Amino acid sequence: MFAGMIAFLFFGFPVAFSLTFTGLFFGLIGFGLPFFQLLPLRIWGTMTNFTLLAVPLFVFMGVALEKSGLAEELLETMALLFGRLRGGIAISVVIVGAILAASTGIVGASVITMGLVSLPTMLRRGYSKELITGTICASGTLGQIIPPSVILILLGDIMGVSVGDLYIGAFLPGFVLVGLYIAYLALLGQWKPHLAPPIPREEIVAFQAEAIKRVSIALAPAFILIVAVLGSIFWGIASPTEGAAVGAAGGLILTLTKGRFSMQMLKGVMRTTTRITSLSFIILIGANTFGLVFRGLNGDKLIQQILLNLPFGRYGVLAVVMAVIFFLGFFIDFFEICFIHVPILTPVLVTHFGFDPVWLGVVIGVNLQTSFLTPPFGFALFYLRGVAPPEITTGDIYRGVVPFIGLQLIGLMLVIAFPGIVYLLLGFFRG
Repeated sequence: MFAGMIAFLFFGFPVAFSLTFTGLFFGLIGFGLPFFQLLPLRIWGTMTNFTLLAVPLFVFMGVALEKSGLAEELLETMALLFGRLRGGIAISVVIVGAILAASTGIVGASVITMGLVSLPTMLRRGYSKELITGTICASGTLGQIIPPSVILILLGDIMGVSVGDLYIGAFLPGFVLVGLYIAYLALLGQWKPHLAPPIPREEIVAFQAEAIKRVSIALAPAFILIVAVLGSIFWGIASPTEGAAVGAAGGLILTLTKGRFSMQMLKGVMRTTTRITSLSFIILIGANTFGLVFRGLNGDKLIQQILLNLPFGRYGVLAVVMAVIFFLGFFIDFFEICFIHVPILTPVLVTHFGFDPVWLGVVIGVNLQTSFLTPPFGFALFYLRGVAPPEITTGDIYRGVVPFIGLQLIGLMLVIAFPGIVYLLLGFFRG
């Protein structure tokens, strides 16, 4: 089945249809015509899942916030706030990436917006091309681990754990990555100042006169929205789906207050949301078809027996599973990894080796974030390539993300080595 799916992909078929055709073909061979009576029930169960309703709502919120001009304001303000430091503009991009992650969670919107706004500025200031591209791509992917993250919604549904608990558990690991990025950029700015020069002093002095006012105006809307969405989920006031609805409404209200709202804008937001959601759910249906047949033919038991017979102990098996997920991220999308591989690889870790599913879900989420950066098929690389000027080559982008992939792997190892990073906030909010 895996060979068949890979063959379809190499012939240029879309991922969703490759999964569906492979599943249907082997389902017909393995089960005959009765398979087609079982499949609609499985798909219906997925499509009526209340938790998954959060996906289009969070996408709507993210696209609406992109239209509000929030990202541009934050980038301009933060660049001047940190500009006196060597590497200050790059550090401001990371901070804005974290704020956008906690308020939108949409990788494409974050990478494209930061690429359009900050890339020309950093080029003009003499920043290294590799450093520019790596910083923008890595900062844009923070939305895949910092809540409200679509990956965590899918993982919660697949692994049968509370999405709210995953959100709480993933909050600190996301900001561990932010801290690693900032530390790297600050050290690089001191070690090789020619790669990341500071903003001239006269510009900083002109900004300082009204710094507090401008920072407050830029930060307040994002902060209020983050507290409204994540606060309601963390404190148990709202489910993730209800929190997503609050966020979608908040995104529209923000466009109104910024004077960016129009019926044309609303149509554009709805159209983009529909396209992204349809793409996600058609892949979900294909993965369901593939996964149903694979497990029906006992493929999951075969994989689990292989894992159980590895002579490495529980953390050795965990390392193998993490290595497989990381390797798959080079070639396939996080949706396919979530829906096909996670249900096969993780039950043995929970059932036989006793790993906590919430902690394991967060660890997998941190690992899956690397799939947006790893060449040749990292989505963040394609998003930036689409808006980068001609002087930025694909090679610049690929080389630029390598240090940040290393930082993400360091963050992954820290979360595994120190589980308290996940449990600290869980203990506070869940007692």
